[in-house]
This record gives sequence, structure tokens and C-alpha cells, in this order.
Amino acid sequence: MSKFKFEKLLIWQKAMDLGEVVNILIDNFPKKEYYNLSSQLLRAIDSVALNNSEGSIGQSNPEQNRFLGYSIRSLAEVVTCLHKALRRKYISEEQLQIHYNESFHLMNMMIAFKRNLK
Repeated sequence: MSKFKFEKLLIWQKAMDLGEVVNILIDNFPKKEYYNLSSQLLRAIDSVALNNSEGSIGQSNPEQNRFLGYSIRSLAEVVTCLHKALRRKYISEEQLQIHYNESFHLMNMMIAFKRNLK
């Protein structure tokens, strides 16, 4: 039973799902990354869903468009963090590809949604 507009958005649902998967992924990062890459990655992935929801509540289309832009930029930050995690050998190439593809698909969905707001 969804009462908020954003709960019905597929981009919000996918961002929520990806956020939970990434949260589990960072559990395997070394403790030295707790305040660095782990924290940055978690904040970035959470920002994707948070900005989708914030932009959809009683906002005009230009305002929602602005928040979608924030979400897209946060998702780009997530991808960069994942690349850093691979370079530091915290994740495998396979894990990177899975989350990279999910991120790319979500980004394209958000861009399409953003275009339809105009």
C-alpha cells in the first residue's frame, strides 16, 4: 500500500534495491575504509533514492528535474566508488560488472524519466 507518489516510481524502487545490495557489498571492505570509501559509497547510493523521493513530493516538474539530476550524479559517484573498490581489490571484476550494469540501467531509466518531465 503506497501512499507517497515516489513509492510507485520504478526508479525509486530500483534505487532502493541497489542501495541494499551495495550496503551488503561494503560489509566486505576492510575496516580501514569505514570512514572513507565505504562511507562515501553508502552515502552516494542512498542519495540516489533520497533525491528521487525528495524531488517527487509536491514539487514542480523543473524542481523534480533538478533532484533527478542530483540522483544521476550520485549514481555516477557510485560507479566511480565501485571502480575504486575493484582497483583496491575489495570486489571482483564480476561484482563490478553486475553493479555497473545495474547502475547503467538505472541511470538510463532516470534520464528517460527526466526527459518526460519537461
